[in-house]
Amino acid sequence: MNIGDVAQRSGLPAKTIRYYEEIGLIRPQRGENGYRRFREQDLHKLAFLGRARALGFTIEDCRTLIALYEDESRESGQVKRVAEEHLQQIDDKIAQLQSMRATLAELVSCCAGDDRPDCPILEDLAHHGADGATEGKGRAL
Repeated sequence: MNIGDVAQRSGLPAKTIRYYEEIGLIRPQRGENGYRRFREQDLHKLAFLGRARALGFTIEDCRTLIALYEDESRESGQVKRVAEEHLQQIDDKIAQLQSMRATLAELVSCCAGDDRPDCPILEDLAHHGADGATEGKGRAL
């Protein structure tokens, strides 16, 4: 198969496939003319990568998962540890997003949204530094 065929069948853009080759996740054969020749196993690996990436696994996680997939002597516990670590990262991100949402919802509910200039949303943004510490009042924007 050429890259167009494998892109269509795997659902991945050719650019992504070339990137995966560049970083060593896949290694298609090359013909005498230098063109890539993909085998069924390359297509299977690309589908595997596509699914793993859709689940949010990092490139390094994908590298680990492919190595485990190809290692017939692997222990399922090794795979589970990778997945559990990723699941914890997702849970942490969800908690951060829920906290952000709660804060923003509170600010929105405190804002009258009328024609007056005072706005608790802008006040909060102006008086909380990157580390969450309150800075001095003023309009140093």
